[in-house]
This record gives sequence, structure tokens and C-alpha cells, in this order.
Amino acid sequence: MALVFSALLLLGLCGKITSEGQPAFDNTPGALNYELPTTKYETQDTFNAGIVGPLYKMVHIFLNVVQPNDFPLDLIKKLIQNKKFDISVDSKEPEIIVLALKVAFYEIGVLICAILGLLFIILMPLVGCFFCMCRCCNKCGGEMHQRQKQNASCRRKFLGLSLLVICLLMSLGIIFGFVANQQTRTRIKGTQKLAESNFRDFQTLLTETPKQIDYIWEQYTNTKNKAFSDLDGIDSVLGGRIKDQLKPKVTPVLEEIKAMATAIKQTKDALQNMSSSLKSLQDATTQLSTNLTSVRNSIETSLNSSDCATDPASKICDSIRPSLNSLGSNIDSSQLPSVDRELNTVTDVDKTDLESLVKRGYMTIDEIPNTIQNQTVDVIKDVKKTLDSVSSNVKNISQSIPIEDVLFQVAHYLNDSNRYLNQELPKLEEYDSYWWLGGLIVCFLLTLIVTFFFLGLLCGVFGYDKHATPTRRGCVSNTGGIFLMAGVGFSFLFCWILMILVVLTFVVGANVEKLLCEPYENKKLLQVLDTPYLLKEQWQFYLSGMLFNNPDINMTFEQVYRDCKRGRGAYAAFQLENVFNISKNLNIEQLSENITKELEKLKVNIDSIELLDNTGRKSLENFAHSGVDTIDYSTYLKETEKSPTEVNLLTFASTLEAKANQLPEGQLKQAFLLDAQNIRAIHQQQVPPVQQSLNTLRQSVWTLQQTSNKLPDKVKKILASLDSVQDFLTNNVSLIVIGETKKFGKTILGYFEHYLHWVLYAITEKMASCKPMTTVMDSAINGILCGYVADPLNLFWFGIGKATMLLLPAVIIAIKLAKYYRRMDSEDVYDDVETVPMKNLENGSNGYHKDHLYGVHNPVMTSPSRY
Repeated sequence: MALVFSALLLLGLCGKITSEGQPAFDNTPGALNYELPTTKYETQDTFNAGIVGPLYKMVHIFLNVVQPNDFPLDLIKKLIQNKKFDISVDSKEPEIIVLALKVAFYEIGVLICAILGLLFIILMPLVGCFFCMCRCCNKCGGEMHQRQKQNASCRRKFLGLSLLVICLLMSLGIIFGFVANQQTRTRIKGTQKLAESNFRDFQTLLTETPKQIDYIWEQYTNTKNKAFSDLDGIDSVLGGRIKDQLKPKVTPVLEEIKAMATAIKQTKDALQNMSSSLKSLQDATTQLSTNLTSVRNSIETSLNSSDCATDPASKICDSIRPSLNSLGSNIDSSQLPSVDRELNTVTDVDKTDLESLVKRGYMTIDEIPNTIQNQTVDVIKDVKKTLDSVSSNVKNISQSIPIEDVLFQVAHYLNDSNRYLNQELPKLEEYDSYWWLGGLIVCFLLTLIVTFFFLGLLCGVFGYDKHATPTRRGCVSNTGGIFLMAGVGFSFLFCWILMILVVLTFVVGANVEKLLCEPYENKKLLQVLDTPYLLKEQWQFYLSGMLFNNPDINMTFEQVYRDCKRGRGAYAAFQLENVFNISKNLNIEQLSENITKELEKLKVNIDSIELLDNTGRKSLENFAHSGVDTIDYSTYLKETEKSPTEVNLLTFASTLEAKANQLPEGQLKQAFLLDAQNIRAIHQQQVPPVQQSLNTLRQSVWTLQQTSNKLPDKVKKILASLDSVQDFLTNNVSLIVIGETKKFGKTILGYFEHYLHWVLYAITEKMASCKPMTTVMDSAINGILCGYVADPLNLFWFGIGKATMLLLPAVIIAIKLAKYYRRMDSEDVYDDVETVPMKNLENGSNGYHKDHLYGVHNPVMTSPSRY
């Protein structure tokens, strides 16, 4: 009971807090996840009977057979409402009679069993008394004479076997009694351990609750630090979000402009290379043409000399003369126009430094975070002040809970209760020892009776001699009969006392099981307590009236038990919002409104963003109209594909030298050899520069051809994209800034709303779990009353009652069986045994006279000599 009082007193622990159920937390990005540390309790809320569980279930089945009626919910309510049975009031007398009849009908099975037990208690002593007197008069089997019967052997065996079976069943019942008696002692000894475990759970609850409050307060500090971190990093958080919104639009255009700036530089370089290549080519081809003309004139002079007029020189000279026309330059530089105009135009465009203008556009976007940081310094300070005030508000609310006083009072009461239990539990164990000793005496009495029966059977069976006459039976057999009669005597002496104990424990145990344990298990008992106006006529809800002195609050024992059982906080389970409404005091909406007002001052002004100024646009347009795309690149490529000379000079020189060697020695031969040598020198000195100029020109032309391909269209497309992005920035940048600023404000606000909702949920649903209270109730009722007392008590009367009831047939059988084992004083004999045929002797059971065969109705009583 002290444990229950401790549980009720703990309700004051959170008497200043309330519950609204689990809130729907906002899904705030980056919000912290909170989880109140769970408290572990050592006391189990289920009680395992162990290996004797099947025995308890067997007793429960028997009780369900004896008492199959459901829990009388309505009857119990009426009985509680009619607590005073005043039969002098005529108006209530019929109702009382009806209630009594209903109670009798509900208890009909128990009453029948109890009445049978009472009859057993009354009749067994009377029967025993009359039986003893009857035997003393040599009646009721008291005559030490046994008549001969044809089926005596079968009857003896049947009676012996029947008594053996009954004794075995009685032994089983006695074992149940011993087990139940020992279980009671063992379980009662564990009561103190269970009580101490529950007290430790309460102490854990008392010590953990302040820690939970401190944890809730610490989480606000973490939340505030998270918000302050975002506020201090507003440049990267808010500015980064705005920049991320603009970059997908801006970056492609700036990259295209940057690529075009690169193309301008490439075009300028290509035009410069092309211009220098044209000049070099023109100079080189002019010189090459002049030198080749000089050599050709020298060869023609030699061909026109008189030395070529005579044979064999004339034939050789004639073979040289046709190839002389091919000795000349193959490049006509006059066909390649100059690109100086285009070069000058592109050079002017490149002076604008379009790439630096693109970098400036990037910098305009990248400077947004710094701009936001500079513009929000003062506002952030104000927001931090507001958040600090919220911190103070939460701290004040936590300090307004008189937790220390309540904890001190509850701890003081728990200590007193613990001392009380430590003082009273030894008395309980002392009383239990008396019960245990009485149970042992009862079990040993039954064991003694059964032992007599077993010894009687043992001695009777093993000492019986079928050839011995009743008056000549052995000592062992006679001892067996005496043991059986001793068992019968003890049965008559003690069975009625045992039955008194069985009836009393049966009535108490059965009603405790059916009216308390079972309805507590299925919660129908709590439904009785929740009946309006039942426990107190003026109170609709008794629990709320008892706790808050307000019986109109819808609070039921069943609801509180269910909530506490699943670990819900005491605040929500006991609806303590009726004492102190934390929702009103915490006032999340008001705190959120204060934070929102400060965040609304967060104004960010980003000046108009210009990705490319007019100078840059003009440069792009000039580049598009520079004429690079109108150059006839095919003409240049066609010229660059030609060889520098019309004929291969080395081949021509070799051929000329070979033909000169065919000439006879002389001036003509030397002139041709000198010309071949000059041609080789021209090839080595002048043809490579020309070829290199042609290659450079060709590479430049290829580059320009690729760069200038659809150049106006490309520039037009870039300018159109630039205009589109610029319009987007002009029209939407302010909206983007406003939208992201609001999101940022909601994120900061979301941290605190998330935290405040969690605080509300943690205090109402999780903090100060009232599970130890239901554990105390389960320990007191399911554990101690039902598991430690009622179940062993029911098993005890079940086993002892079974054994006691079996004493009745055992006594009857033992009395009849004792006749076959005990030594008789007289027996039936024949007048002339020698005249009886041997066959008749065998049929007459070793000479015993058969009255119905021989007509001897009054046999002679003899007293043969003893042996």
C-alpha cells in the first residue's frame, strides 16, 4: 500500500506542466534533431511464474469451470452504490434482496463447493464417531471373522489396486500442496527485493527528471548557436543562395562572351601571322623569282653560244632548252590581298579587353554575399537580442517549475515509506513463516495418512499368503491391515480439520482470483473505478476530483494506466494542463511573432547588375563587322597548296648537271655545272623560307576560317542571350533577393519553432514518465497479491482439497481391504472335512465352507491355535 501511496504522491512532481500530445514538427532544413534521454528502470512489468506456471493454469481452468460467469461489472457497481444495507428501509429491501440473489447466482459455483465442503466437515466427524462405536460393538466390520466368498481373491486385488491409484492421486495433491507452500515462502521473501526495486525506480525518476529539464534547456543553447552561426554566416548562407539562383542564368552568357573574347585574341593573332606571312612571302617570292630568272638567263646565254652549235653538244643543248621555261617561281603573291584593314579593326576591338569586362560581370555576382553581409550587420544584432530574450523566457519557464521543492517532498516521503516497509516486511515474513509451518503440518498430516495406506498395501501385498487361513495369516500381512486401519483412524480424526482449511482458502482464493486478479488483468476493475458518481456521489470523474479537486475533468483510471504503461509523461497522462498550462506560458506563437518582426527588418538591396557595358557590346558588334568573315579564304588556301617553284630545283639541277657531264671539257660544260650549283644554292637558301611562309599562312587561314564561320550570327545570338539575361536580372533580381531573404528568415525561425514544439512535446509526453507508477500497481496486484499470494494459495487448496476429498473413497476401500490382510479371530470350518471331495475342497478355497453349496448357514466358530 505504501508503494501505491508513493506512486500517487509522485503525481505532484510535474504538477506545474501540461500536455497537448505530440506536435507536428516543422520540416526545417538543417534543424537539429532532439531526443530526450530515455530512463531505464529495473523493475519488470511482467511476472513469470516459472516452472509452476502450468500448475497455476490448471487451477485457473478449474476455477473457470466452477465459476464460469464473467466479471459482474454492473453488480459490483450496484454493490458499491448500496454500501449500507439498511433492511429497515422498506423501499430498499426488495433491491437488497435482488442484489443478494444476483450475488448468490454469480457465486453459485463457489457456494456449491463450499456447501459440499461444509457437509464434509459436519458429516465426516459424525460418521467417524458412529463408525467407531459401531466397530466397538463388533458391527460395521468390527467382527474379526471373515466369511468365505468365491471371488475373494479378485475383490482383494481390485480393492488393493483401487487404493493404490487413490493414494497416488492423493500423493499428487500433497505434492501440489508442498510446492504451493514453498512457492509462497519463496515469493514472500522476494517481496522486499521487489519493493526495493520499485523504490529505486522512483528514485531514478526523481533524479532523472531534473536532468531532463537541464537537457531541454541545453538544447536551446545548441539551437541558438545554430541560428547565430547562420546569422554570422549570412554572406555564405543567404548570399550563397541568391548567387546560386543567379549563376545558372548568368554563367552561360558570360562563358559565351568569355569564349568570344578568346576568339577575338585568336583572330588578332591569326591576322597578325597572316599579314606577316604575306609580307614575308611576297619578299621571298620576289627574290626567288629574280634569282631563278638570272640563272635561266645564264643558261640561255650558254645555250645560245657557239659551243652548242656543233655536235655532240648541240643535241644536249637541245634537250636542255625545252625545260628551261619551267625554271621560275610558282607563287603569285599579287593574287593574295592584304588583311591589314581587318587586322586594324580586330586590333581596335581587342583594345577594349573584353575578358576583363567578363571578369567584372563575374565579380558583380560574386560580390553579392559581401554586399549582404555589409547591409545586415545592424539587423543581425537586433535579431540576436530577440533570440536571447527568448532564451531568457524559456529559462524563466523552466525555473518557474518548483521542481526542487516537489522533489524534496517526494524524496522525503519515499524515504519514510521505505523505512516503513523495512520495518513491516519482517513482520510479513514472520507471518509467512507461521503460514509455511502450518502448511507443512497439513501436508505432513496427509503424508502420514497416505504413508499408512502405502505401508498397509506394501505389507499386505508382500505378506499375504493365499494358502493361509484367515486365522493363520502372517504378521506382515496383519501389520498391513493394521496400517490401513491406522490410516482410516487418522483420516477420521483430521480430514474435517483439513477440509475447514480447504474451504476457507478456497473461498478466499477463488474470489481474489475472479474478482480482483482477472478483472485487473483485463482492466475491467479499472472500469468499475471509472464509473461516474460511484466512489463519490458528487463526482463524475473520481480521479480528477481526487487529484485536482475538479471532478468535471474527463480523466479515467483506465486511460491513465494505459498512458503510463506505454511510458507517456506524467503531464499528459494526468492532464496536468489543468494545473499549469505550459502552452499558454510558452506561447510559441507570440515568441515566433517577436522573432518574425525582427527578421522582417532584414532588408537587402542589390543594385542593378550589369553583366556587360556598352563598350563591351560595341566591341562585340565591331568584331562581328570586322570583315573577317568576308575574306576569300579559298584563294589563300589555293595559293598555299602550291609548291614554291614550278619545278623541283634539285631535280632540275641534277638533270642539268648530268647533261653537262656529257659535254666535252670546255667552257660550256663549266658554265652548266656552275648554273646547276647555283640552282642548288637557290633551293637551299630561298625555297624553305617561302615554304615556311606558305605553311604559316595556311595555318592562320584555317584558324580564321573556323573563327569567322557565321561570326555575325554567333555574336547576334550572344547579344540576344545577354539581353535576355540582363532583362531577367533587371526584372527578377529583387524578387529573388526578397524570396531568399524570406526563406532565410523562415529557416532561422524554423529552428526555434522546431525547438519550442519539441520542448512542448518533451515536457508533455516524455519528461517524468509515469511508468514506475503502473509498475508499482502491477507489482502490488499482479506480482505480490496475485502472483505471490493468490496463485500459491489456490494451488495449495487445490492440492490439499483434492487429497482430502480422496480420503473418503480411500477410507471405504481401506476398511474393506483390511479384512483381507488382518488375522481373524474365527473362520468358517466344515463338520467333516474328510467327507468333502477334493474337487469341492479346491472350489471351496482351501476348505472354506461355501454356504450356498452345502447349506451350512451357521458355521461353527472356532479359535484355532495361533502361530
